[in-house]
Amino acid sequence: MSTLQPHGLYFEQFEPGLEISTAGRTITEADIVNFAGISGDFNRIHTDAEYAAGTTFEQRVAHGLLVASIASGLAVQTRFLEDTIMAFREISQWKFSKPVYIGDTVHVEMNVVETKALQRLGGGSVSLDLKVKNQRDETVQRGRWVMLVQGRLEEAT
Repeated sequence: MSTLQPHGLYFEQFEPGLEISTAGRTITEADIVNFAGISGDFNRIHTDAEYAAGTTFEQRVAHGLLVASIASGLAVQTRFLEDTIMAFREISQWKFSKPVYIGDTVHVEMNVVETKALQRLGGGSVSLDLKVKNQRDETVQRGRWVMLVQGRLEEAT
């Protein structure tokens, strides 16, 4: 019988300076409508094209938390934490710098800035600085994520 091996990085494989980039994803009207339904945030800046046309944005904008959620999904799709993440612990210093519009394509650039071994958990804490960028390479959101990541299990001999 075989056991599945994690595809993600173990805590010991994370070092400050490690950079990870994701693929891009285009924001659609369906994303905005679905997020409004799930979150209950039907603010007209997101859902009413005529109203939004009269604002400083001149068009509908994606919910900031929708874009943050998409950033999380893009990070997961890289598989660098697959089967090795124990918990998503913290989001801090999060800034919403620029609007994201329907049709914009975003990707995420992550940089490991700190690691802290937590022996009692069998792994450690990994802090990542993130930038969510659009197709023009403009930073639309940024902040820090802290995750608990499993350590490499020593095999018994």
